[in-house]
Order: sequence, then structure tokens, then C-alpha cells
Amino acid sequence: MGVPSKSTSNLSIDIKHLKTMSALAEQGSLAGAALTLNLTQSALSHQLKELETRLGMELYLRKSRPLVLTAAGQHLLALARQVLPALAQTEKQLQALHSGDAGRLHLALDCHSCIQWLLPLLPDFRRQWPGVDLEVESVPGFDTLSALLGGQLDLLLTSDVLARGDLHFEPLFSFELSLVMAPESTLCHQTQIAPIDLQQEVLLVYPVERARMDVFSRFLQPAGIEPKRCKLVDNTSVMLQMAAAGLGVAALPNWASEEFVRQGLLEARPLGSGVRRHMYGAVRAADKDQACLQSLFERIRAKMGA
Repeated sequence: MGVPSKSTSNLSIDIKHLKTMSALAEQGSLAGAALTLNLTQSALSHQLKELETRLGMELYLRKSRPLVLTAAGQHLLALARQVLPALAQTEKQLQALHSGDAGRLHLALDCHSCIQWLLPLLPDFRRQWPGVDLEVESVPGFDTLSALLGGQLDLLLTSDVLARGDLHFEPLFSFELSLVMAPESTLCHQTQIAPIDLQQEVLLVYPVERARMDVFSRFLQPAGIEPKRCKLVDNTSVMLQMAAAGLGVAALPNWASEEFVRQGLLEARPLGSGVRRHMYGAVRAADKDQACLQSLFERIRAKMGA
């Protein structure tokens, strides 16, 4: 028996109605939807009957197994699928503002080439978090961990972990270093590079202390090998172009050189059996669950395949 027709001019659709339609569609029964919504089945039936009376239309077919929505029910379900995710996102952002998660995110990179994959992520992040004043410091010339603890920085992207209780290092993704060289280099004939192979090579390096360069700490120094000469280069793009021109070789993460390798401008070979590192997001331990930080971490993992 149909629901009596009534005017919908004064109809007010509440969020609870949209949540009800979503639960009905997901669970396929009144009992399942009631359990999801933390209501008794009787209370849910009353709520639906009241809404149907307002609309003057039935929302689902009685005695259907699984439950089948009518055309009116499908319209409300479509609205629910638009509104509820947007509402949840807005609530999340407002909660972030209330709890101090938003406001400022001062980010620093402890890696010269990380800017290459980080920058493309930021437009979508800023659209999601318009209230966050985002600053990016590319390889700053100051003590980043002290700045992080002192509040001058909020996030440090680094591959070095320091064990201390007031800092949290969020695992993001792993990566491998490769030696890149011009296609004409004799090293291209090898399937992998041994430390001694660099004894006669000009090694292009960033202007940082050797202890922070994996090619030295994890590859050359354990073997007691020194390159022929080191050439300081403070820009990844210039370093790649110099390597392509045969002016030296460079040990870089795969993401830094993949486009040059794809175009045939460079060749890449693993360092020994592989020098593998992990990227972390270093934050103050008290801030590790902030919504905007976790949102950025999720984007980084999705981009870098973790």
C-alpha cells in the first residue's frame, strides 16, 4: 500500500536521513542498517516511515530481500554519496583547525633531489588544507633536528633516523641508489658497480659532509676506496647534465635520474648488490597524529609506491 501523497514544499532532509539511506544500501536490510546506525530496528522503521510521509513516496520495497530502494530512495542515496564524504572531510578539517593541526606546516628537506617528487604533490595538498600556511625549505643550512625540536620546523624529510623519545620518524618509502654515467662510459659494460671502479672516476657530489653521503658511508669507505676526485655540485639538474656530458659520475636515488635514463641520456647501474635506504618524515612526537601531517604522508606513500 503506497504512502499518501503530500506536498514536499516544506520538506527538510536531514543528515540522519542521508546516513540512513547509505546504511540501507550498504547493508541490504533494515536490521543491518539499524545495527550500523546504532538504532533499534523499530526506531529506524519509524524514522523511515516519517520521512516517507513527508515525501509522499515510498523509499524501499517492503519484503524485498535484499532490500531494494525505489526511485525516490535511489535519488536520496545519490545525494548521500555526494554529501556525506564532503561532510566528513569538512569535519576532519574543522577538527584539525580546532586542535591546532592546521595553521602552519614548515617543512624541510634533508635531501637535494627530494624536491623533484615533493613539489608535484603540494597543489592537491594545499587544496585539501587551504588553512595551512605551507613553507618548504630545500636543504637548509641549519641544524634541522634542533629547529624541529625548537618549533622552527614542523616536518623534516630525511633518511637518517635518530633514536630519541621526543621525535617520531614516520616510515614513508624505501629507495635505492644507483651510479649514473654517460652512455659512453666504460662502466656501462658492467651489470653492477664495485667500489674499486670509482677509483679512477670523478665523483659528482653535493656540498655536504661525507658522513651524510651514502656513497661514502655505505659503499666506498667500508671498502677503503677513494674516488679519483670529487666535484661539488649543489643542483641535481646540473649534476645530471654534467654526468650526461661525461664530466663525472654520480650516485643518486633512482627517482632523480629516471627521466634522463629513459631518454637515453644516462645509464644507471646498482652500487654493488644494492645500497637501499628509507625515507622518513621526522616530526615532534606530540604532533605525529596531526591530520594534515598524516594526509601529506599518505600522499607521499601513494606517489612513491610504498
